[in-house]
Amino acid sequence: MADQTNCPGLLFVWTDIDPLFEADFNKWYDREHVEERIAIRGFVVGTRYISSQAPRKYLGLYRTENLDVFKSADYRQAFEHQTAWSVTNFGRMRNAFRRVCAITAETGIGAGTWLAIIRLGRQATPVDLLTLADLGRTVSNIDGVIATRLLEPDPELSTPLPAEPAENRLLDPILLIEGTSEPAVSNASRLVTEQMGIPAAEIATMQMMWRLQSTEIRRQAA
Repeated sequence: MADQTNCPGLLFVWTDIDPLFEADFNKWYDREHVEERIAIRGFVVGTRYISSQAPRKYLGLYRTENLDVFKSADYRQAFEHQTAWSVTNFGRMRNAFRRVCAITAETGIGAGTWLAIIRLGRQATPVDLLTLADLGRTVSNIDGVIATRLLEPDPELSTPLPAEPAENRLLDPILLIEGTSEPAVSNASRLVTEQMGIPAAEIATMQMMWRLQSTEIRRQAA
């Protein structure tokens, strides 16, 4: 595992929702939850995605300055004292997947509207992590690929959501590939899965819904 002391952090929340409550779930995310989280000191940007081809329909990514943000008093206050609307929607989630990760390798700048998610699917060795980082650099040269990020989950911080089984959770690394089109991120992902021996069926693709940066909240408050 890489030295994560100065690595940026990323909260990764992937879930399904009962269709009966989907409209309220999206309203909660769009009108309260993302802004509430990005307002916490040390959070940088929050992004929502919707599935194109993925085992879960919705994904929320929240980038932080470093992993220590998730140990801060501000974050603990928000995490341990959820709003009533949050408690309701967390209880409605299905097939939930929460990880707090260090971004241990990344390439590119900016954000693509399409995202591919590749899980290693097994406990990582040091060679696996080096290979994934190298492959991230390789596929960043493919036309249409904007950025790649290698995520290593932190076992202590990656506590499960209410709808996620607490036992036998695999905290495997995740490679994110961002791009300008679904074919671009899918083609890059296939190269990675072939090299890593990961079934191509495990590639998930998602499209960005919207994003919020902490600087926008500060401008609004000024």
